[in-house]
Amino acid sequence: MSSATHASTQFPKNVLIVGAGGREHTLVKAVLASPARPRVIAAPGNAGIAAEVPTFPVAADNIPGLVALVQNEKIDFVIVGPEVPLSLGLVDALAAINVPAYGPKADGARLEASKVFTKQILLKYGIPTAASGIFTEVEPALAYIRQRGAPIVIKADGLAAGKGVIVAQTLAEAEAAVHDMLAGNKFGSAGSQILVEDCMFGEETSILVVTSGRDYIILPTSQDHKRIGDGDTGPNTGGMGTYSPADVVTPALLAQIEREIVKPSVNAIADEGIDFRGTLFIGIMLTADGPSVLEYNTRFGDPETQVVIPRLDTDVLALLWAAAQGTLAGIRFAIKPDHALCVVIAAKGYPDAYPKGDVITFPAPLPANVHIIHAGTATNASGQVVTAGGRVLGVTATAPTLRAAADSAYAVCEQIQCVTKVYRRDIGAKQLNRK
Repeated sequence: MSSATHASTQFPKNVLIVGAGGREHTLVKAVLASPARPRVIAAPGNAGIAAEVPTFPVAADNIPGLVALVQNEKIDFVIVGPEVPLSLGLVDALAAINVPAYGPKADGARLEASKVFTKQILLKYGIPTAASGIFTEVEPALAYIRQRGAPIVIKADGLAAGKGVIVAQTLAEAEAAVHDMLAGNKFGSAGSQILVEDCMFGEETSILVVTSGRDYIILPTSQDHKRIGDGDTGPNTGGMGTYSPADVVTPALLAQIEREIVKPSVNAIADEGIDFRGTLFIGIMLTADGPSVLEYNTRFGDPETQVVIPRLDTDVLALLWAAAQGTLAGIRFAIKPDHALCVVIAAKGYPDAYPKGDVITFPAPLPANVHIIHAGTATNASGQVVTAGGRVLGVTATAPTLRAAADSAYAVCEQIQCVTKVYRRDIGAKQLNRK
């Protein structure tokens, strides 16, 4: 441990990871692997997390409950997984009791909690993004859509669990989305204001940036697969799988993204008076005219975390602690050459209605290069692992080539038994076919 990673308080001994998904299970594994060997707990966790660390039944949006848990368990560092507790001010509440956290305060979390707020910052600082309009009433929104034409993108302003973005292929679809959000209350208060954007074309990439004020480290590139079906068909989801590195982001393109998007974004946020210490997740469309920002998120992506974190040749706890302490400039950062690929196993019916409580059986032993990451899982009264969410598991494999990683992950997916399991068969196919 270099002295540069230490700050005014000593290295954390008791760590709480907040959340219940695959991102949090990945973070639990990474922090447990730290040479510092901290005690780790999670809230609320899931069946996979509970098999590795103590879990506490405190919901991620229960800010007073989480603060009480931190005090009762003598926690000296909190890593916040999901966006909701960030937007509700969990990090602000922890700061009030002098407990450091990885994740932005509520003013920084607004970059995800309000798509309109982010769009205004992008435009103010000249960061590449799609042309757009902001609306609170149906008729002006419809007039704008008819003027711009389809395809066009309709976004609920607030948090909608990854489902508040409609890529409308026709005017009728766009008009229906506007009515659903502004008049039909489909997303509640999250949709009381909407952003209507020109549709951008190209491949998407996810750039995750560990940020501490104006200091930042760009994590390995990845590419998510948002739609439920093979060939990018069907409705959008929270993410059905991902891989890293994304070769479509060449070294030259990454340098351009850093120059035109990452550095200006980090500086814009600081210039707005926001002391951002956490993950700035930048969704980018690689258009024919160059990279352009789709969105900011203010936490690690899910399932991007499942492939990015395993590729870090760095103590993840030291990295996140340095960001929270403002000592990021002194961290040793390295990336492993391996490829990583994650296939998400979902419950049939996701992203709409889906069953819960189906028993899952797992192959054993697992290959050394494969991890089963739990997301929507729980244990039933008999102690069996059962489905408890739409995205149930992530099967992550690392290997010297993407093809080998894909083969390893899919072999394990086939061996997992669950009556309602569904998963895409083409994660990584764009890159594999490009080669």
